[in-house]
Amino acid sequence: MPHNLLLAEDDRAIRHALERALTLEGYAVTAVADGVQALAQAHRTPPDVLVLDVMMPGIDGLQVCRVLRAEGDRTPILMLTALVETADRIAGLDAGADDYVVKPFDVEEVFARLRALLRRTVTPRDASGEVPGEPRRTPDGRLTAAGLRLDPQARRVWRGPREIDLTRTEFDLLELLVRNCGIVLDHTTIYDRIWGYDFGPGSKNLAVYVGYLRRKLDEPGVPSPIHTVRGVGYVLRED
Repeated sequence: MPHNLLLAEDDRAIRHALERALTLEGYAVTAVADGVQALAQAHRTPPDVLVLDVMMPGIDGLQVCRVLRAEGDRTPILMLTALVETADRIAGLDAGADDYVVKPFDVEEVFARLRALLRRTVTPRDASGEVPGEPRRTPDGRLTAAGLRLDPQARRVWRGPREIDLTRTEFDLLELLVRNCGIVLDHTTIYDRIWGYDFGPGSKNLAVYVGYLRRKLDEPGVPSPIHTVRGVGYVLRED
């Protein structure tokens, strides 16, 4: 069965070209021209993945993303943006997007990023194939490490009694760290496990997401469980 993909892009030429390319790639594409139509279509027929242009008239892609996330919708979202500043990209991630592509883009890059998002969605994560490491397990199947409790099936996480709301990518990253508690994971390994490809040495994507996790997990007077190993990567451990 083809994946249902909702594409929202106000530039007619780009929309038609992407719709054709994605259809030929095997997606069942519904293409709309603005954010209002995107929200209506997402509510009417929930897609497997969304591709949203940031700059659209009326309701832009960021607002579409915020509305869906506020409703509890965790469908993977890939943003298309002509904005090249880091702060603009971070705004998209803050809105709840899972990934972004900067215009002008190579359509093969769009395909690769969509494949990575869908792999993370349809493939449950477990210890197989990960860097060796094993957290403690509770009788109900939850993972515990460094003061955290994580439920992989329900995709919920707690630090002490406090439940923490995470985006899809934040949860995937934390789960990877929890499953490999005490083991330093290098940048390349994390990019491969979470995004399915390496953004390159100049990318700040990983640092941005680690920052998000730390802000959500950290508590006053309590050390962060996520540690930076300078020049290598990150590790989850309880000091």
